[in-house]
Amino acid sequence: MENFTFYNPTRILFGAGRIADVAREVPAGARVLITYGGGSVVKTGTLDEVKAALSGFTVLEFGGIEPNPTYETLMKAVELARKEKVDFLLAVGGGSVIDGTKFIAGAIPFDGEPWDILAKRARITSAVPFGSVLTLPATGSEMNSGAVITKRATNDKLAFFSNLLYPRFSVLDPTKTYTLPARQVSNGVVDAFVHVVEQYLTYPADAKVQDRFAEGLLLTLIEEGPKALREPENYAVRANLMWTATLALNGLIGVGVPTDWATHMLGHEITALHGLDHAQTLAIVLPAMLQVRREEKQAKLLQYAERVWGLTQGDEKARIDEAIARTRQFFESVQVKTRLSDYGIGKDAVPPLVAQLERHGMKALGEHQNLTLEGSRQVYELAV
Repeated sequence: MENFTFYNPTRILFGAGRIADVAREVPAGARVLITYGGGSVVKTGTLDEVKAALSGFTVLEFGGIEPNPTYETLMKAVELARKEKVDFLLAVGGGSVIDGTKFIAGAIPFDGEPWDILAKRARITSAVPFGSVLTLPATGSEMNSGAVITKRATNDKLAFFSNLLYPRFSVLDPTKTYTLPARQVSNGVVDAFVHVVEQYLTYPADAKVQDRFAEGLLLTLIEEGPKALREPENYAVRANLMWTATLALNGLIGVGVPTDWATHMLGHEITALHGLDHAQTLAIVLPAMLQVRREEKQAKLLQYAERVWGLTQGDEKARIDEAIARTRQFFESVQVKTRLSDYGIGKDAVPPLVAQLERHGMKALGEHQNLTLEGSRQVYELAV
């Protein structure tokens, strides 16, 4: 287990009715900009509930943040916030809204072209504070400091991180997930699952706590994911899913261990060029990624096979084959397809995807930085 420093300042307000506590978390006298997405928070009444909780504050609104938040839309929010002298942001929605709000928070005081935060890794030296009200558990953005933003004009989908971009607080009310469409529930389960896998399926690091923690989260998703689709208003199921998704990417299971985000990098390019949901791309890429890189991941794949899927019989090759097959079957069981061809995307799409990776400098991915463009091409081809 490697040396590490773990830092996470986000305060979690978990449980039914916790939106009412938002006013205590926002600085007195703040000018608050509420950010949200396509309108579901309006239809369900969540936005009105948040506004009621902030009745003593000056409140402005910015809606329309996309499922893959775009730079073009977010810059409109930045302009509004600057004009209105906003000094606190409150994201109401899922990971995309929270990701977008992180960019807004960093861009408002940024001196220069805000896209440089992503394209040139420009350092964020100050940010407007923000909180979140989570309505879609999936990305863990409610308790981490990273985000992924798309620039529509250039088909770039890039990530950025800053310790100044942790939410000050996040409200996690499982009842707010009851009305989610099945597709979003399924995507959330897959997204969280792959977040855990990318911090777990690397190589042994004698990190027993992190391994068991990761395995527990995977087993919870396998157990509760299908139930969430069958029983949409089961509070216990939704609560466990919500907390699992947060813990999957709040940094805790990744401390002191090697991590591998290659599946995410390849998935981002599929979204950028073809518009698939983020979780759909992960479900497509991961089984192929594990197959192509099974030798370097052999020890952890065997551990995954035994501890997560209960596979102890047969030779090593057969157990790894079955573990990868079970992973694919799990994604399919929560109604997420696992091949590019399922979405009408054929082998002719592979060269442009590889070209995108090359353009973004993604030539040495994985825990050993040894996944070359040729290896990525093999993954894409196997994923068709």
